[in-house]
Amino acid sequence: MNRVRSVAFRAAVAAIVLWSGVSRMQAQTPASAPPKQEAAKQEPAKPQAAKEEKGEAEENPFAPKAAPPLPAGMTGSDANDPRAKLTPGLYDAGEASMGIKHVMLFRKPEAFQLGSADPDDPRVQKTLGQLGMGGASKMPKPLQLVIAELAFANSDLAFQGNHLFQGNFYGVNIYDISNPSQTALLTSLVCPGGQGDVSVYKNLLFMSVEMPNGRLDCGAQGFPPEPPPPAGEEKKRRLPAAQKDRFRGVRIFDISDVKNPKQVAAVQTCRGSHTHTLVVDPNDKDNVYIYVSGTSFVRQPEELPGCSGEAPDKDPNTALFRIEVIKVPLAGPQEAKVVSSPRVFIDPRTGALNGLNNGGSHDKGEEKPADSNQCHDITVYSAIGLAAGACSGNGIVLDIKDPVHPKRLDAVNDTNYSYWHSASFSNDGSKVVFTDEWGGGLGARCRANDPNKWGADAIFSLKDDKLSMASYYKLPAAQGDTENCVAHNGSLIPVPGRDIEVQGWYQGGISVMDFTDAAHPFEIAYFDRGPIDPKMLVLGGEWSAYWYNGSIYGSEIARGLDVFELTPTKFLTQNEIDAAKAVRVSELNVQNQQKIEWPAQLVVAKAYVDQLSRSQALPADRIAALQKAIQSAENSHMNKGKLAKLNKMAPSLEKSATTAKTPADAARLHALADILKHPST
Repeated sequence: MNRVRSVAFRAAVAAIVLWSGVSRMQAQTPASAPPKQEAAKQEPAKPQAAKEEKGEAEENPFAPKAAPPLPAGMTGSDANDPRAKLTPGLYDAGEASMGIKHVMLFRKPEAFQLGSADPDDPRVQKTLGQLGMGGASKMPKPLQLVIAELAFANSDLAFQGNHLFQGNFYGVNIYDISNPSQTALLTSLVCPGGQGDVSVYKNLLFMSVEMPNGRLDCGAQGFPPEPPPPAGEEKKRRLPAAQKDRFRGVRIFDISDVKNPKQVAAVQTCRGSHTHTLVVDPNDKDNVYIYVSGTSFVRQPEELPGCSGEAPDKDPNTALFRIEVIKVPLAGPQEAKVVSSPRVFIDPRTGALNGLNNGGSHDKGEEKPADSNQCHDITVYSAIGLAAGACSGNGIVLDIKDPVHPKRLDAVNDTNYSYWHSASFSNDGSKVVFTDEWGGGLGARCRANDPNKWGADAIFSLKDDKLSMASYYKLPAAQGDTENCVAHNGSLIPVPGRDIEVQGWYQGGISVMDFTDAAHPFEIAYFDRGPIDPKMLVLGGEWSAYWYNGSIYGSEIARGLDVFELTPTKFLTQNEIDAAKAVRVSELNVQNQQKIEWPAQLVVAKAYVDQLSRSQALPADRIAALQKAIQSAENSHMNKGKLAKLNKMAPSLEKSATTAKTPADAARLHALADILKHPST
């Protein structure tokens, strides 16, 4: 394993510890209300004294820690799975897969790497200075090195046409994916500020910025390091000094020339933008909207007027307990601005801003209920007028028919959940998959003794705008003590007749889950590598894994960009894969979920037939007859006589749907009948 890269990529762990500690502590402060969804009190509880006094730097974030014994009644992951004992390495790690072919890895561009394993290298000190880290010289030199790598971690993905946009704490890389197996870098945009989540709409690219080294001009120089704290105040958290050129919020670039992006706007927000969500209003063709989820500290008003981090009882205009909505005029994106700050946590009965709490958590020291004051990620589904918010201590459902003024419809919490992280809808909107980023992404949370309800997906049924718990899903394979692993970002795979999601699990790799039956989700494919380092926990793995126009792309934090394709197994046929590939979209921003529509092609019909065969919804002779008739029509190049035979088979399928054993099979039979009535070429 290349030592330069191995040691360097430990950086993001330290980065998360240092930069996320404030936000997570605020999110987890115990509430004074009972563990209910709607809390009537306006006064938030104070943080626990132990957490206030405990500085993140006191702990070694890289030391492997064995999992404690499983709690009574809980089960863990499978230590006998082939993924559990893979050999370590950065570019030479052992690999295991089922139903997924690894097509290629495009390594990080050199400009997005520190390029040194020497803590005394001037580049290390320069980077620490750019991050504004005063007193860094007092840290152990190995720690200086890994923190210096903060600026170079890969983050989320967006897609448009033949282009893939990969966010990074240092900027964004844009790739040509016209031939996925020959993915090529088009250009790199250096624009630091982390975490660099991206989305794209027409000629506009949006980027999230929350870290204090972000500058209005995209400069990499950052700001002067903060002076050392006074004696006796080393553990006290301090905000960085106000800077007129600091930027924390959402950047907007014009990508009319995709090889030469131009920043046209930079919308400041009080907490910066950890993530953001593109919102397209079907009734507004002149504007798009951005929902901003800020999870970091609130900057001082001297830097951005109007910002306040006070509790709501002290300042009703606090920047906590809200999201921001940015309106972006398409004809003049330079005029983009914040137009509302919805109080999505408010108690509608009392008007208390801190109206939601997490109900308590299983984490040590987090057992008491804590107010939720931030959303980590919001997924909008404009076709059904709803959004699902993963909001630290709660999963929420929003009415977004008026995108400027979203209204909360429901909220849930779960003591098995540590930090509600992201959300996805099923295509029909009847289910929501929430993720729990237990450990913040920096911890090994998929070990054999880690409960399979912690750091997992929670699948909810959604009916009449209300959520009800159905089940959990967690990566089945145990991971090692040095592999950061927990549920993270994923997207639907458009296999007709099924609800299937591909998902990144950091160093747990990629897992593909079937959640058609919300109560019984199961894994149908996977890809995994061994740990980057067998002796220290090094942040790496798949930040996100998304399906786009026939391929799966993984944003590998430490290594680069992965490209995969599905292969047939007993869980997924080639016809189902081909039917998924028949769905093409011009853009993909996963948090702006689009309704999937399948063409009425016979390849889609064949996928339904395979599913009906698998579930034994039809007898074998009828399955064989359908397969023969469809194949005959294809071989005849859609001869009218052959098509007429398909038409005649439709009524019997519709009749069978009325007596189908499951709703899924009934829907497949109806959909198959519709295609056979009017197949397209």
